[in-house]
Formats: sequence, structure tokens, C-alpha cells
Amino acid sequence: MLYKVHCQTVTDGVDIPDPWSFKLSYDKLVIASGAQASTFGIKGVKEHAIFLREVHHAQEIRRKLLLNLMLSDVPGVSDEEKLRLLHCVVVGGGPTGVEFSGELSDFITRDVHQRYAHVKDYIRVTLIEANEILSSFDDRLRQYATKQLTKSGVRLVRGIVKDVQPRKIILTDGTDVPYGLLVWSTGVGPSGFVNSLEVPKSPSGRIGVDEWLRIPSVQDVFSIGDCCGFLESTGKPVLPALAQVAERQGKYLAKQLNRIGEAGGGHANAAKGMEPGDPFVYKHLGSMATIGRYKALVDLRQSKEAKGLALAGFTSWFIWRSAYLTRVISWRNRFYVAINWATTFVFGRDISRI
Repeated sequence: MLYKVHCQTVTDGVDIPDPWSFKLSYDKLVIASGAQASTFGIKGVKEHAIFLREVHHAQEIRRKLLLNLMLSDVPGVSDEEKLRLLHCVVVGGGPTGVEFSGELSDFITRDVHQRYAHVKDYIRVTLIEANEILSSFDDRLRQYATKQLTKSGVRLVRGIVKDVQPRKIILTDGTDVPYGLLVWSTGVGPSGFVNSLEVPKSPSGRIGVDEWLRIPSVQDVFSIGDCCGFLESTGKPVLPALAQVAERQGKYLAKQLNRIGEAGGGHANAAKGMEPGDPFVYKHLGSMATIGRYKALVDLRQSKEAKGLALAGFTSWFIWRSAYLTRVISWRNRFYVAINWATTFVFGRDISRI
């Protein structure tokens, strides 16, 4: 039997006039389509907020911020409008939201104030979180992060977003928060593609997989990364949507497929009834997050209740940078990243608008 995948071209962030369809035959299929940002059904998020998921999102954030800086310098703009244009709001106090808030505040303090002297009394960053920021981190690290973010100029607001409008967001307590730039970082959930698949799902709505990362209802199909989770019948919890999870799943599955191929099960249906080998086991190596100003958090506990090493400050920032550099795929890219960091440290960030 010949298996096929039906595909259609698509480019995120870019409109293409005539997408075309094509088919690909396969012997083994791995679904690793990732996830999409969670909006929790809140009205206006998709229309007015910018997510922190794709490269084009980063480009849009940069374009929007620099455009607002220029608009705020137009003669006749009221102080109230300047405060709105230069108010950067980040929703979501997880590692991604905290890292972005800290780096954005650092960028404003070190680079924007030099180029746009008039904005010093207007530009600000607000981080909105329903609960505690960095809830998965050690309490001491969380308190340190709160102190450092506040010190760097980030305003922390405890609240839940009810509605997003073109110029302001409304919290459940009725508070209006005007904004010029709104960044949404509240975690991820199943994408439309995952929801459309007629396969068993994990409790979180992701593609359900067994202990060997197989989709039990479909022969020769596997899934890894944010788009999948263990089926409830396995008795295993759904793993967090982290890069280290996807990376380890990828390495495990590569070994599995090589083993299957060496045993003569590489073709479609040839691995039916074959011994699956050792199941996938995930061991959490810890979490890291930068908070700007050459400071970061390193939490090497395997779980929130476990004991382990927890560091904060410049040493943690150095560890975070080093770990980040080791995860870059090629030596060429590592060199480019290191050079970029060095030039940014010496000359500051480029704030020209392209």
C-alpha cells in the first residue's frame, strides 16, 4: 500500500496569490508541525496583537516600535497620544514574555533614549500576567526577577485580559490599558492543522502518541514536539512545550527509525509487529531565562518540588548565553551569533527603520 501526504503551499506573514497543491509518497511519516499561540478565545487578539512565534513576528514588532517612535516625534502630537504610541504592553509572564520585556526595556534604556531623546518621559513597558510571573521557577528566582524587572523600568500588572481593541486592552476588572505595541505571549495550543486531524488526542488536545512517539491509530506515523502529547492510556503526563523536549524527541526518533531500517522495516508496513525497543523517557534538565541588563535566571531542578541548583545574576546570564550558543546548529551560525553579540555590546543595537 502506498501512503501519501496531500500538501498545499503556504507562507506565514506573506500573501501568495495562487497556492498550489501537491502530493508526497512516504514510508514513514513524522508530524512535527509545532503549535500556535493561545488566545483563549479573547476577542481582538489575532487582529491587533503580535505574537512571539515566527521570524516575521519579530520583524513586525521591530517595524511597529520604530514607526511609533517616529510618529511620536511628529509636531502637534498630544502628550496623551505620545503616551499611547510609546506604551509597549506584553501579555504573558512566562519565560518568553519576561525575556522579551527585559530585553525591550534594556533596548529602550541603552539605545532608544540616545537616538530619540524626546521619548524619555513617555516610553514604557508593561507586563500583564494573571498569576505570578515565571511560575515554574524557584520562588527566590521569581522574586529576583520581579525586583530586577521593576528596577529596569518594567511595570508589572496582575490582571486578566477581557477584550483587545485597536488602541487599548480591557482587563476583567474594567481597567483600560492604552497601547501602541501589543505583544502576546501566553503559551501555545494545538494548531488548526492538528485540530483537523482525525486521530486520538492527548488530554491537552495535541496529537496523541504512545511511549514510542507513534500515533497508534495510523501505521508508520510518528509525532514529536509541541504538536503531540502522550495519550491518557499511557499514564504519562503531557510534556511541556519546550525546545529541549522536541530536541530530545527528535534524537530518540532518529535512532528508532535507524534501528527499524537496519532491521528491514524501512518500507511502508514492513515494521508491523516489530519489537519497538526502549520507550522514550524525558528528563528535565532545567530552565533558563534572561531578564535584561546582563542578568538571567538558571533553575536546574527537575521539577518545581525537587531540589537543585538555582542561580541568578551575571553568572547565570553567562551560562544562559553559553548554553544558547551551543544549541545553534552550525559553527558558521555560532560564529555569526557571537559576532552579532560582540558588535551589539560595543556599538549598541541598530535602530534604523528599513
